[in-house]
Amino acid sequence: MEILDFSHNNLSGMLPHCLGNFSGDLSVLNVRRNQLHGIIPQTFLNGNSIRTLDFNSNQLEGLVPRSLIICKELEVLDLGNNKINCTFPHWLGALPKLQVLVLRSNHFHGHIGFSKIIFPFMSLRIIDLAHNDFEGDLPEMYFKNSMMVTIKGLDLEFVKIINTFTTIDLSSNKFQGEIPECIGNLNSLRGLNLSHNDLRGHIPLSFRNLKMLESLDLSSNKLSGQIPQELTSLTFLSVLNLSQNHLIGFIPQGN
Repeated sequence: MEILDFSHNNLSGMLPHCLGNFSGDLSVLNVRRNQLHGIIPQTFLNGNSIRTLDFNSNQLEGLVPRSLIICKELEVLDLGNNKINCTFPHWLGALPKLQVLVLRSNHFHGHIGFSKIIFPFMSLRIIDLAHNDFEGDLPEMYFKNSMMVTIKGLDLEFVKIINTFTTIDLSSNKFQGEIPECIGNLNSLRGLNLSHNDLRGHIPLSFRNLKMLESLDLSSNKLSGQIPQELTSLTFLSVLNLSQNHLIGFIPQGN
């Protein structure tokens, strides 16, 4: 069996733990929008072929199972709209093909923290952590295109091409500090939502490089300073929400 799709029903009860035993041939497991509860299956077979796991909109609890680390073909992991109570699963950054990570509307909490992986989430295109209880600074290291690493006393700079991100939604958390300038290097970004946090400082001038950006929501923070004139050069931008901040000065005018 390659595809198992039970989505959009009224199924109840716990997820059978044996679902992980199908993972040798299974590529898609979709149980979205049911009434399932309990925990996510804790075991998956080595060498499995799973590409998509969609548990969105159930009542699942517990932790994100560490056994997902052996799902090397995984491209989509959607755990949104459940009751998962966990810290950020930074170890998922080792999955080489993961493109979509949705953790929105759960009980994730704490600092996202520092990953020991040199370049985590190498293939990630969409990350949605909205409506949780994450706190601390925004996870700058996940958006950088270079990193200094000390090996045997030598400072080495590792560089990667980071043009994969298309959507970042970190809204409705408790993030603090300033918006990292390096987000402006994500030249494939189409949607950025950092609203409803506790962010301070200025809107980064590097945002002028986001030429593909269609939606920017920085509302309900504590941003200060002026609105950068450079935002008028973003010709694809159709939604701009800067409401409920501490911005001053004039509204920029385009050419």
